[in-house]
Amino acid sequence: MFGRVRKSGTRFLNSLRSETKTGREARPHNLFEAAAAYVSACAEDDQERIDEAAGWVSPEALSFGVNELACRAVIALARERDESPRTVARALLGLPAA
Repeated sequence: MFGRVRKSGTRFLNSLRSETKTGREARPHNLFEAAAAYVSACAEDDQERIDEAAGWVSPEALSFGVNELACRAVIALARERDESPRTVARALLGLPAA
């Protein structure tokens, strides 16, 4: 029973999130779209876009999406640089090589 209530609540919240100001029909944003928009807005220091992307999904989902994006980015850079993901991650954060 709790599962049905949760699913109904989730559908209701998703329908609210998918509404746009222009009245166009829109699909809800998924956590990866939210993470990509959030991280790119942070990189460009665009607070309005940061706030918008943060409202697309729950904070937990956004955190998961940002983590997944970071992992994929580090792996891609590591492959491109022919280095280990650990070396790349430490370099990106300005940490000394371990």
